[in-house]
Amino acid sequence: MDLSIKKIAVTSSLILVSFVGGLIFSPYIFTTTNQNIIKEVRNNFNYKYINPLLECETSTISQDKNLASLKKEIQFIINQQISSGNISFASIYYRDLNNGPWLGINEKEYFSPASLIKVPVLMAYLKETEKDHDFLDKKIINNRDFDYSQQNITPTQTIEKDKEYTIGDLLERMIIYSDNAAYELLLDNIDNTKIFNVYKDLDVDISRAQKDPNGNIITVKDYASFFRILFNASFLDQDNSEKALNILSKTQYYKGLVAGVPENITVSHKFGERQYLPSKEKQLHDCGIVYLPNKPYLICVMSRSTDFDNAANFIKQVSKVVYDEISKPEIE
Repeated sequence: MDLSIKKIAVTSSLILVSFVGGLIFSPYIFTTTNQNIIKEVRNNFNYKYINPLLECETSTISQDKNLASLKKEIQFIINQQISSGNISFASIYYRDLNNGPWLGINEKEYFSPASLIKVPVLMAYLKETEKDHDFLDKKIINNRDFDYSQQNITPTQTIEKDKEYTIGDLLERMIIYSDNAAYELLLDNIDNTKIFNVYKDLDVDISRAQKDPNGNIITVKDYASFFRILFNASFLDQDNSEKALNILSKTQYYKGLVAGVPENITVSHKFGERQYLPSKEKQLHDCGIVYLPNKPYLICVMSRSTDFDNAANFIKQVSKVVYDEISKPEIE
């Protein structure tokens, strides 16, 4: 959807400067060619969506041999879809969330986050509940009309003018239905510094937003860190990390990542879409965690095309090939 972070960028430019050049996940990530990888020790609490990280230590274990072939399969899909004219460019980031390796394709390319920026807003608000346990029950009145014509993928439910909503309800509407009006109302009722502290604390560099808030300001690898940190419960506390991923599991968008996995598989994800005129370039992204039993993984796909349906089908294909590969029984 055609969503801008201009308001945040203008009021928080000094904060943006402070984390130019940030790196993601260090010290937790590693490449598939490095045998000295990270062993992660996690707790065994009974959570559905998170697996909190307790400590890390370096160890030497065998690499996942599937990644080399998986990367080739994904690259083949990208090449095929570009040749067919269905997309013009794509970036992929995959991460095994059980102490596993990651792979990236064009992972350093910048894209417009569009509605993906709603996830750090969600995290900023949930962070406030750690100081004020009644924070989500506070009410906000929507006192303005909102033009939904800018949203290409329109929400199935929207907030109404002159109606009162709790912060918790607005957060759910912002994520589940990707309601831009809910997003704008939430943005108007929080100190922007708190939102940018999420980016800063996660070492996510969006300094490009200073020059062009509507432009290409974030990479697929950087954005994936929001889901990684929620899964680890290393920014929000465990209950709020669980709450965030629970809300994200209800996202009402089924044409991308969700379409590529079986119906019984839970996916906590967020999509984003933007259209540029007069170039007619369209960007469609879908990022999240696929809860394959005993083998959860993070997958993030960003794409450029001239048709949202073609882009959605491409994301579906990538999601399916990843799921099919990772869900194969392990050969002992």
